[in-house]
Amino acid sequence: MVVPKLLLEITDLRKTVPGGRLLFDGLAMRLEAGELIAIMGESGVGKSTLLNLIAGLDVPDAGVVELDGVALAALDEDGLAALRRRRIGFVFQAFHILPHLTLAQNVGLPLALLRAAPAEVRARAIALLAAVGLAGRENDYPGQLSGGELQRVAIARALAHRPALILADEPTGNLDPETAARILALLIGQLREAGAGGLLVTHSDVAAACADRVLRLTATGLVEA
Repeated sequence: MVVPKLLLEITDLRKTVPGGRLLFDGLAMRLEAGELIAIMGESGVGKSTLLNLIAGLDVPDAGVVELDGVALAALDEDGLAALRRRRIGFVFQAFHILPHLTLAQNVGLPLALLRAAPAEVRARAIALLAAVGLAGRENDYPGQLSGGELQRVAIARALAHRPALILADEPTGNLDPETAARILALLIGQLREAGAGGLLVTHSDVAAACADRVLRLTATGLVEA
């Protein structure tokens, strides 16, 4: 019997926003390697903030976030940056695609930062662009793309370095149903292949149905949906 590997553990997490409004308190969650969890909830409840806390891009008021047994609070800024670079793939809701780089350069950036060979970086980027339906577009620039196409580039970039943890903030929000289904299949396939874990923030019942578990974020924490 294979014992599941605990990838992410969150304990008693508390977060308020400027002005003192409480987003959530006592939040706890465990994510195993190879597992995909969908997080749903009303707008403004703090779903994107939760992903930022898990990635070390924001700091909780209280509580502990551990990735592979390492508490984020024990790391300095350089340590957090190194952890994100090696272990985390993030699909931002605002995409954050760099306009002065080609699509291949954008997608390959996580691997380039890890000093992979240029040929490996480009080959991986081209393969992932094809996987998200952008074959032959590797030398285009972001300004030539629609919002939905930029979202697909962001997803490809998050997968480039085969991260242990994928954090996806509304990854199918700007996509038509057929493309969304293909992207979700790609995400799940990559998770299974790499034995990685994933957190998917979504308003889509269809996207959530692809997850192993669905949790709803409330002011008192995460509850089974």
